[in-house]
Amino acid sequence: MPDNAKGLLETMFAAAVEAVSPERVVAPHLPPAPAGRVLVLGAGKASAAMAEAVERAWPRADLHGLVVTRHGHGAPCRKIEIVEAGHPLPDAAGETAARRVLALAAAAGPDDLVLALISGGGSSLLTLPAPGLTLEDKRAVNLALLRSGAPIGEINCVRKHLSAVKGGRLALAAAPARLLTLIISDVVGDDPALVASGPTLADSTTFAEARAVLVKRGIDQPPAVVAHLRAAHDETPKPGDRRLGPSTTITVATAAMALEAAAIFARARGVTPTLLGAAIEGEAREAGRAMAEQVLAIIRGGGARDSPRVLLSGGETTVTVRGRGRGGPNTEFQLALAVELDGAPGVRAIACDTDGVDGSENNAGALIGDDTLTRARARGLDPRQRLADNDSHGFFAALGDLVITGPTRTNVSDFRAVLIGTPP
Repeated sequence: MPDNAKGLLETMFAAAVEAVSPERVVAPHLPPAPAGRVLVLGAGKASAAMAEAVERAWPRADLHGLVVTRHGHGAPCRKIEIVEAGHPLPDAAGETAARRVLALAAAAGPDDLVLALISGGGSSLLTLPAPGLTLEDKRAVNLALLRSGAPIGEINCVRKHLSAVKGGRLALAAAPARLLTLIISDVVGDDPALVASGPTLADSTTFAEARAVLVKRGIDQPPAVVAHLRAAHDETPKPGDRRLGPSTTITVATAAMALEAAAIFARARGVTPTLLGAAIEGEAREAGRAMAEQVLAIIRGGGARDSPRVLLSGGETTVTVRGRGRGGPNTEFQLALAVELDGAPGVRAIACDTDGVDGSENNAGALIGDDTLTRARARGLDPRQRLADNDSHGFFAALGDLVITGPTRTNVSDFRAVLIGTPP
């Protein structure tokens, strides 16, 4: 891939991530620093950076609290404790932290302000099993749901009904304190109740819906989980529940904001952007194939003949694991895209998760160019076989085309940019 195209795609992604960084988006949505006590609680891959932004914005406020983030995604806070825990599979550190978060919320008084900092990843990080369940029960069903290709809405419906803290239960514990929730959204549609399984928001889903998800996905283990959902004791608080205290929720960053920043960046460099929206869902490989069809139609129509174009999209695709390889949604999208494009000249693309972690791997995503398949075959790599084996990570690692950013400390789902034509 020409260096200028590669550089353009990588810096476009960086511009998108910067636009939704906690350092930029948190402070503008904070009220004036309160005179009284502020309890800061949070969970998610961006929560530590959000806490750091709060400390900078309110340096003299009476702050204390605890947020839990993914290993490696911490921040140097002075007043707010940062705990790092497991993701995407929950661990004992997350369970201990969730128990402490719930206890802190329960100790808040009517004159206190509880500031909740919530971002994607919080579902796994803030893990406190409902009575009668164990951490291993939750890990098992979480892994089964991830491998089944279930969308985040279905996964979170189940999580809320296996938890002592999600689905509004943290808000119940914090009442009657005033509650302000700031959210960095990684979900399609930006429903705040879906981000991190909505620990501070009322829940409209039910035990019956959670049971239906497991049936739909063919999951009948562990027995304790099935029994808990069948018993349906202690439903999550619903909208209008009088037990919930005064509450305000603000979504401070979304995937659409990241895409718009990338579009501005592209225009400034002589590339015409087309925004396809931030709501692409479904199987990553099918999304890649659909994108290839769109790109080839543009090429056949001469749509990029006079000036280069870039197709920008976001969303949250999934991978149904059937093979034995490694890879996340973004690398699988890219491999399927490359296979369907079959070396179409002048097409390059980047697909990355804005948190810097594609699935459970150490890369954010991958790059492809019109020479990807040629280089792969020269190295003895069979693109179609690798796709069938869900080995997109191994494929792009062998080519040196993985994008490795490290933790970005934000998270607004996936970012994709497909460049057609040669940039100036």
